[in-house]
Amino acid sequence: MEEIIYKIKADFLRTLSHPVRLKVIEILKGGEQSVGSLVKKTGVEQSSLSRHLIALRDAGVLKSRQERTMVFYAIKDHDIFLILRPIAVMLRKKFRESEQILSTLGKE
Repeated sequence: MEEIIYKIKADFLRTLSHPVRLKVIEILKGGEQSVGSLVKKTGVEQSSLSRHLIALRDAGVLKSRQERTMVFYAIKDHDIFLILRPIAVMLRKKFRESEQILSTLGKE
């Protein structure tokens, strides 16, 4: 049973591990967007973007709705930002440490 839990967690994190998917989540932080709008804001072709949107929807991160011929996406559970925010904090620390190390180069 424990192995299944790890597999589920790993699959969820794998879903988040693509730059386009993270960009979509950040864009949708501001509210619902149409697929067309997301195509423009991400610069990704619609066919490729649709695959990413479906993966995020299937993982429970996004929800979608259709209005006539247009499909709109929004964040389903804003708790996703409780996962992404600490990652951003950790990365900022890492980059600050790297900057400090690089700033000492050439001072000898």
